[in-house]
Amino acid sequence: MRIGELAALAGVTTRTVRHYHHLGLLPEPERRANGYREYGLRDAVALARVRRLTELGLSLEEIRDVLGDDRGRELREILRELDADLARQQEAIAARRERLAHLLAEADPHPDSVVSPGMAEVLRALPRGGSKFAELDREMLLLADTGASPEDRARMAELFRPLTDPATAGRAGELYARLDGLADADPADPRVTALARDLAAYLPAEIAAVMAGSLRSPETARWLDTMSTEMSPAQTAVFRHLVTLLRKERTR
Repeated sequence: MRIGELAALAGVTTRTVRHYHHLGLLPEPERRANGYREYGLRDAVALARVRRLTELGLSLEEIRDVLGDDRGRELREILRELDADLARQQEAIAARRERLAHLLAEADPHPDSVVSPGMAEVLRALPRGGSKFAELDREMLLLADTGASPEDRARMAELFRPLTDPATAGRAGELYARLDGLADADPADPRVTALARDLAAYLPAEIAAVMAGSLRSPETARWLDTMSTEMSPAQTAVFRHLVTLLRKERTR
């Protein structure tokens, strides 16, 4: 049979057959006196085998390795790797569908809602609207969630879960208002140290422990520097006082 007939029999194009010849996946018959290559049943079987392996998800390089191993051990190893990869894809798809389900359950989905389900729960509980500092806090949490791995996202959501308690969320609204009130204040304003003490008392023990344990890390320093560019001098002073309080508490 000619190359067109071979390709049609296996359900591929003649261009695909020539590409497989080029890669060494399919033996290339010698040309006959008439200039045409004549293919037989064995060629069709070999071509069908390559197509079946590509449908399983193997790359052409992997198929070449498989076909070069008469004992099939290479195929078993590659199939196991492929199965593990498909399992990871299934988990990722399930996680994405879970996030979509949370979004679809919201009355009015917002672009900022497109975060991990755990962080979405935290953000729903935090005050929003009317407070510039509350919006800044939300933006920092969104940024942290976006840049984190799935495992870190889950740990972060669990860490912030105590903030979803209604009483705690109400307290957050009061603290945000006091931070907003320092927008034009002097860093030496007595409200600065008082607010830092109240923030230290407000933070759940787990969050305070994590913050205290990371005070000297480069990431924490970058976080403070990033926050300071968005805050007034007095607001920045509040958080520097807070860092000092947490450091002292940890050394006790």
